[in-house]
Amino acid sequence: MADNATFAVPEAIHRRRWAILTVLLFSLLVVVLDNSILNVAMKTIAQPKPTGLGATQSQLEWAINSYTLVFAGILFTAGLLGDRLGRKKVLLAGMLIFGVGSALSAVSSSAGELIAWRGLMGIGGAFIMPATLAIIMNVFQREEQPKAIGIWAGVVGLGIAVGPITGGLLLQHFWWGSVFLVNVPIVVAGLIAMFILVPDSKDPKPGRLDPVGVGLSVAGLVLLVYGIIKGGQAGDFTEPEVWATSVAGLLILAGFVWYEKRSDHPALDVTYFKNRQFSASVAAIGLIFFALMGVTFFMVFYIQSVRGYSALQSGLLLLPLAAAQMVFAPRARLLVDKFGARAVCTGGMAMTGLAFLGFLLLDTDTPIWVMEVLFFLMGAAMAHVMPPATVMIMSALPREKAGSGSAVNNVFRQVGGAIGVAVLGSVMSTVYRDSIRGHLDSLPAPARHSAGESIEATLGVAAKLGPKGQVLVEPAHHAFIHAMHVTAAASGGAALFGALIVLFYLPAKAAPAAAAPGGEAELTMAGAEQ
Repeated sequence: MADNATFAVPEAIHRRRWAILTVLLFSLLVVVLDNSILNVAMKTIAQPKPTGLGATQSQLEWAINSYTLVFAGILFTAGLLGDRLGRKKVLLAGMLIFGVGSALSAVSSSAGELIAWRGLMGIGGAFIMPATLAIIMNVFQREEQPKAIGIWAGVVGLGIAVGPITGGLLLQHFWWGSVFLVNVPIVVAGLIAMFILVPDSKDPKPGRLDPVGVGLSVAGLVLLVYGIIKGGQAGDFTEPEVWATSVAGLLILAGFVWYEKRSDHPALDVTYFKNRQFSASVAAIGLIFFALMGVTFFMVFYIQSVRGYSALQSGLLLLPLAAAQMVFAPRARLLVDKFGARAVCTGGMAMTGLAFLGFLLLDTDTPIWVMEVLFFLMGAAMAHVMPPATVMIMSALPREKAGSGSAVNNVFRQVGGAIGVAVLGSVMSTVYRDSIRGHLDSLPAPARHSAGESIEATLGVAAKLGPKGQVLVEPAHHAFIHAMHVTAAASGGAALFGALIVLFYLPAKAAPAAAAPGGEAELTMAGAEQ
């Protein structure tokens, strides 16, 4: 049985490892860029045609979650396909699908079409993400992996910065679809560079595909998230459609776990979770993205709808968050070397929670520098969670299982984010509706329900009413601030809970993983000079 630490990277690949990493970051950037651009464009897409698509808050949540649910649902299969067919082939296919989905999203004529094409983009993203991490684990020796993964995580910060600014510039000069169309040239450049430089690698003894497991996981997640979002939209979680779909989703997910434990070719190998290092790290990733997605969802509306900043200004205001991630993520390994992964991740999770709670300080006229400081603290804190947690996840498994390990990492990131958008978005919608209800009595009965769904809906009605509608603006702002504070408190609580999990369950140091029976991963310099 080979030891993971003794794996020898071929010299031709070793010499090109940093160029290969640079190319892989193209694929990561396009995925992160798309999501951060969408956050800035949500207010525009919510506006009536022709400016936007007239999307409701629940449709906006589905535009985000159709991507993340499809992404999470097929990640296991995508990881296994990479292990079986070769990660380079799967990566190239993912980039192509993502590019096509982006182009189709750009020309959507309705919110329903946008939701569908975002789902197609989710398929592409699911093929891209596990392949990039798996290839990184196979072209870098063990001692360089933390540095490479730190850079990989730092590019998330770059995407967070570039995405909103790019989106703001595009929305200032072009129609809303341009925020998706911008992905296409990046995809084309990435495909060419990957074909030339990136090596192929695969597991010599990959697992069989598990269509039953994949079907159960997708069905369970969709039903659960649908029920949560529907409850927020209706403002009533006791309706049969709400609780019945949520309970059905939970039961199907329980059946998924039961089936996977008994399958000889599971999509999700639940035995991974017997490893405390693996399970605690996965929990940290899931919880921090649960909290983060709730915060990013409401911050766009706070900055643009309440404070009155443009989409471009909104993007520029996110720079401290991105800059902190870019600066600290590649250097997090230095603190891990000195204090251990448990101490760094616990501190990062706790600091993230406190930063989220800091949003309780924001009001309609709070100095904007307060928000900038909070964004910087958020970025710095998260930069000390994601890289070490990712290293702990990947180092807990043998190198030849890098594809499936990366898939689990990304599944919990995406599922955490999707449930965060659903749960925290529904909390926000419910609290907002309760706060604004008393101010909508003058509206016709059919308009009251839709006007109370979100701040954009209320302000849209106010604009149609002209001068008479101005009496709704201030109450809408105050109702939103109250809902934002409740949501921020829930986000902070989730991050602090994650800090406790890491403190009690994560080992201080990463333990080396032995290779699985069957030998080391096969690594070939396909498409490049030997």
